[in-house]
Amino acid sequence: MRASARAAMAACLGTALLASMPAHALFGDDEARRAILELRQRHDALQAAQQKAGDELRRVNDENTQMRRSLLDLQTQIDALRADLAKARGQEEQLARDVAEVQRRQKDIAQGVDERLRKFEPGKVTVDGREFLADPAETRDYEAALAVFRKGEFPAAGAAFTDFMKRYPQSGYRALALFWLGNAQYATRDYQAAIGNFKSMLTVDANHPRAPEAALSIANCQLELKEVRGARKTLEDLIKVYPQSEAATAAKDRLAKMR
Repeated sequence: MRASARAAMAACLGTALLASMPAHALFGDDEARRAILELRQRHDALQAAQQKAGDELRRVNDENTQMRRSLLDLQTQIDALRADLAKARGQEEQLARDVAEVQRRQKDIAQGVDERLRKFEPGKVTVDGREFLADPAETRDYEAALAVFRKGEFPAAGAAFTDFMKRYPQSGYRALALFWLGNAQYATRDYQAAIGNFKSMLTVDANHPRAPEAALSIANCQLELKEVRGARKTLEDLIKVYPQSEAATAAKDRLAKMR
């Protein structure tokens, strides 16, 4: 663009110089006219080139302006997409936290349900070497009755064990309940009832670890009732059936004293 301006300026100066000089000093009339026409043509061509260059420059400027606007619009869209992506990521993270919280609550609820169910579901218990299934309430009621017996409240203990067997007729505690009921009745001197419950205990589980004690207790009740012959027979049977038990040793001592 600068070279074109210099050329145009030189052409103008040349034109002015030629115009200031007499034509006959340089050329003839025809030659002068041709020279002038050539100079004018060059001048017009330079002006046209300048016009074209100016138009091209404006076009390029317009395109640059439009491109800048497009770039700004594109950057705005990119920023908006980044903001949407960040928001989506935040929502995704929040959703993940919500899901984790729901899963934790479900686990807590499931554990709570399991714990509540375990309070009602039968569980394995082992008492005096005997293992069986018992409901939590069943175990609780048996232990409550036994606690009354251990406090020496024998009438109340007898009532508690009687009620227990009515509520749990098929209980794995039944043999023990009969045993402790018989002992409570023995303590209150209800010997006939005690004998009946000790015999029932032997019928329910003759191999129970406390069965020898029940047989010995029957003999004790018979002695209290002055049924000496019956007591002797019970003691002899005890020794035959449970020869290795401590109750058998006690039965031998009793028989020795009865002779």
